[in-house]
Amino acid sequence: MKVLVAVASEHGATIEIASAIGEVLAGRGLETTVMAADDVGPLDGYQAMVLGSAVYMGSWMKPARKLAERLQTAGNGRPVWLFSSGPVGDPPLPAEHPVDVTHIQELTHARDHRVFSGKLVRKELRLRERALATAMRVQEGDFRDWDDIRSWASSIADYLGAAG
Repeated sequence: MKVLVAVASEHGATIEIASAIGEVLAGRGLETTVMAADDVGPLDGYQAMVLGSAVYMGSWMKPARKLAERLQTAGNGRPVWLFSSGPVGDPPLPAEHPVDVTHIQELTHARDHRVFSGKLVRKELRLRERALATAMRVQEGDFRDWDDIRSWASSIADYLGAAG
């Protein structure tokens, strides 16, 4: 079974999550392609899809939103899973409702949506992003829970009937 893991990532942390998901799926015998949402061409040939995005100001990035719109018309009943990456810190900020993907879930008929904590490296941020992170007192660091990410990916492989 061919699975597409597509992602919109601003500074690279979210593509690393997508890559970890892809590794788990491939390790379970699924033919997996991981790529940037901007680079996704025709969707035929993929029997399942995982779509993810970094979250900025409570929203998914435009390339992921556009791909979700394409899935609405080319969905053909393939199962879709969504993930968001963004809250950072300990405890993660924002703590409640870091992203609203209700519309994207409706467009894609997603089976699940998971929010994963992200990573913040101040020196990688643009001036405006640094100012906002400072004003909001956002902690710097890598807050991604790799065990949780891999466990979620395993549940997708289980659903798809992948070998263990």
